[in-house]
Amino acid sequence: MPLSSDAENQKMSLSLDSLGPLPTGWEERLSEDGRIFFINHTKKKTTWEDPRFSNPQLAGRKMEYSRDYKYKYEHFMKEIRKGRTDHINNGVKLRVRRSEVFSDSYSIFRKLGRNEVKRLRNRLWIEFEGEVGYDYGGVSREWFEILSVEMFNPYYGLFEYSAVDNYTLQINPNSGLCNQDHLAVFKFIGRVAGMAIMHKRLLNGFFIRPFYKMMLGKMITISDMESVDAEYYNSLVWIKENDPESLLLTFQVEEEVFGEHTETELVPGGGDIQVTEENKMEYIDMVIKWRFVSRIRDQMAHFLQGISDIIPLKMIKTFDEGELEFLMSGIGVIDVKDWKDNTEYKNYRPTDKVILWFWRMVLSFGDEMRSKLLQFITGTSRVPYNGFKELHGSNGPCKFKISKSGSPESLPRAHTCFNRLDLPEYSTYRNMKKKIVTAIEYSQGFDGVD
Repeated sequence: MPLSSDAENQKMSLSLDSLGPLPTGWEERLSEDGRIFFINHTKKKTTWEDPRFSNPQLAGRKMEYSRDYKYKYEHFMKEIRKGRTDHINNGVKLRVRRSEVFSDSYSIFRKLGRNEVKRLRNRLWIEFEGEVGYDYGGVSREWFEILSVEMFNPYYGLFEYSAVDNYTLQINPNSGLCNQDHLAVFKFIGRVAGMAIMHKRLLNGFFIRPFYKMMLGKMITISDMESVDAEYYNSLVWIKENDPESLLLTFQVEEEVFGEHTETELVPGGGDIQVTEENKMEYIDMVIKWRFVSRIRDQMAHFLQGISDIIPLKMIKTFDEGELEFLMSGIGVIDVKDWKDNTEYKNYRPTDKVILWFWRMVLSFGDEMRSKLLQFITGTSRVPYNGFKELHGSNGPCKFKISKSGSPESLPRAHTCFNRLDLPEYSTYRNMKKKIVTAIEYSQGFDGVD
């Protein structure tokens, strides 16, 4: 039976999103009412689910479920939350300007007395100046998100990107030249990190592995250098495996600071001590210590002091460095199939036309747009370590939800406190996508959010 003109238009609209070829033996078709379905000719079966959701290159890498981490996390949260309360009278209210979230938050924290600092463990109530919003968890979640983006922005000189990418962060050893109050700021950042853990929020930033090992008090080795600075790593490996005397190295390192060439002795008189076959391992150890530890010792000490104002440092040693990264920042790459499989619906069914369109749209998005969509609806672009099934809302575990609500002429609305998207029943795929993208790109604040 030929498709109706509406279905033909839908087919043309859907074809604008190129998702790449289907697996061998699969065919995509459109029903008369505009719903996409797929035929597996090999197994002679039909399904509503696009088989490309199982392609990690398109849908995102799947994270393996870790029961060990789940046990550690639940025990850790139970221990650190003893004695805290969610009663608003015992908590902290913060009123900040969205455009000045970093400076406003820092100024407020700096004025807190000892007893007020202790209250940061309790209920947190955030208000953005000039915006209507009731913080049942969604506004504070967004506060952590946008504040961490600002805190970790290399523009401020507190952090810098590692040598291998513009994504992984490390403490800037020259932060004092950029901000004379840098140590106080690192203490503030530590408090925010501790609060994020306490309140089950995620920070928008990933650090080099040695950063997490320093937090745990672990020794940093030459292997840790590889993912941070491959060129430096290869140089040290060569020295380790060969006689370095021909290089005429001394126990002194060179670096460039704001365009100026500087030299630093690894030991007193190091400029006069040649690196030999006998002392090369000592040299390598000292270079690693200089590269990761000694240059940022004061900054890390204040950062950890800030965390300890909220959480006992001995408690984070429950985790290894990889688990600590997940605890603080979650997962950056979104697995769309996991997202889809852990979504609940209100007044929609998973096979409804608009829902099928919605997930096709998400599959067509790149990583950046997926993150923006997730942040728009949940208040954060990060996913918990064990995936979407462990999303939290204002009152504990709360899965992602899509609810049929609103006029087809209106934009979709987000309820970040409840991880819920109010999605009208749009008449075409093109219109739905346009409305959602508009909502993502131009909405700021929580006007009208429940």
